[in-house]
Amino acid sequence: MFCIELRKLSAQNAVPDFKYVIFFDYCQDSNTKSGAHMFQTAELGQKISKSEFKKQELVLRTNLLALQHRLRKEGQFPVILDFAGVKGAGKGTSANMLNKWMDARWIVTHAFTKPSDEESERPTFWRFWRHHPPKGQIGIYMSGRYSRPLLDYVYGKISQDEFKRLLERINAFEKALADDGAMVLKFWMHISREVQKKRLRLLENDPLRSWRMSPLDWKHWELYDKFIEAAEQIISFTNTGHAPWEIVEGEDFNFRSLRVGQVFQETLERHMVSEQFRQKYLAEMRQTVQEESTETDSAPLSPSPLVTIFDGLDYSKSLSKKLYRSELAIGQARLADLHQKAAQKKISVTLVFEGPDASGKGGAIRQITEALDARYYKVYPFAAPTDVENSHHYLWRFWNCIPRAGRMTIFDRSWYGRVLVERIEQFAGEDEWRRAYAEINDFEDQLIEHGIVLLKFWLQISKDEQLARFKAREETPHKRWKLCDEDWRNRERWDEYALSAHEMIQQTSVKNSPWILVENENKQYGRIKVLNAVCNALERAVQD
Repeated sequence: MFCIELRKLSAQNAVPDFKYVIFFDYCQDSNTKSGAHMFQTAELGQKISKSEFKKQELVLRTNLLALQHRLRKEGQFPVILDFAGVKGAGKGTSANMLNKWMDARWIVTHAFTKPSDEESERPTFWRFWRHHPPKGQIGIYMSGRYSRPLLDYVYGKISQDEFKRLLERINAFEKALADDGAMVLKFWMHISREVQKKRLRLLENDPLRSWRMSPLDWKHWELYDKFIEAAEQIISFTNTGHAPWEIVEGEDFNFRSLRVGQVFQETLERHMVSEQFRQKYLAEMRQTVQEESTETDSAPLSPSPLVTIFDGLDYSKSLSKKLYRSELAIGQARLADLHQKAAQKKISVTLVFEGPDASGKGGAIRQITEALDARYYKVYPFAAPTDVENSHHYLWRFWNCIPRAGRMTIFDRSWYGRVLVERIEQFAGEDEWRRAYAEINDFEDQLIEHGIVLLKFWLQISKDEQLARFKAREETPHKRWKLCDEDWRNRERWDEYALSAHEMIQQTSVKNSPWILVENENKQYGRIKVLNAVCNALERAVQD
């Protein structure tokens, strides 16, 4: 039908000599296949001549190379370019063109196909984190994180609610990268249904390129309208200021190549400027906070210190050596049996150990590993990040340690360093460690959602017990190496660490991944509590 709208114009957009203008708009039912959609602006048949393309290409290539050199030299942030869209619209050729225009040695290009066995045995986002570029480099991705939700929704494998939930997870992933300074730019390459049909036929009849066709390509063409409807939802829901979409008309090679290059250039230039201002502002803000904190430290302490969750622990709990040896033998035998069953059922386990220096993390871990087959577990002790790790988002190094199906990974200190030592030593600004709570909760949600058994242990001792253990280490030759100047320095900030740990537990001890507080004043008691907790969790997982 035709819709007639009588619209009065404001003074700013009024047409001279006319008080009213009548607008005619052809409106169709939303269920009609040929109905209007957001991609009609990319079906205008825009073209650029070969001579004009060559002229603009030279300028664009020069600018992009200069920007890439500056990006590498300054190394402040990574760049993530995503190519998605209609098959035949130029995703691959656009990625190739960017590699041609710039120095491909500093570009990581990856096309995500069907997950391999190694990838399927880990949470979905493991492979996206694994291929994340370091600061100063560019990552180009095709058929990335949007591909699977799109296909599953179009084919009716997931509901509308599940589709939106997956898009929310993608938004959280992109926000985490952007908050860390990354530039995220997404291109949706589009061609009309008719143009795609012609391209598929040409590809099918080309003996040199027909291998690129699959039976699914024509099936997808038949579902073109469903794909467009789903794509509209994707772009509407995930088109954010920190990770925008750019819809590119892909019919003409020259037009789409220049358009992609120009948008990339403009976005990178803006991001470089904004990142400089952001870093300058954050540095000034953190310096101010540090100065104010120093002034506060020099002031008299409050007569009423805050009470933490650790003040309510019963440090008198203990086990005799005889009972400990009996419980240990039973627990380790039980753990060995359960872990073999878990391995057979492809159930992965991740154990996290945190706590003050000398709280007994290493001893608790040994009681677990003694019962296991060394081929099926890995212990990761984490200290200060390396230069390579510092060139990525702080979660990157932990994502790379997620175990395969049926394996156990044990973290001796973990991602919680962001809200503990990095917070207290001011290696992370307040803006960074505060948002880390939500990032960590989302990270752990993904592990649990994948079926990984996640247990988080906080081993706690009293301040007096820590001092006694420090002195014992000094006097024991084979333990002396475990004590360093940093341990004594951290001890001086005991109250700060306790308050930070209290807040950490408050923010991250959620229903599906609660913290297990272990009173480890008596090592025998603490080790058995940890061992039993691991066994109980594995038993539930194996039975389920």
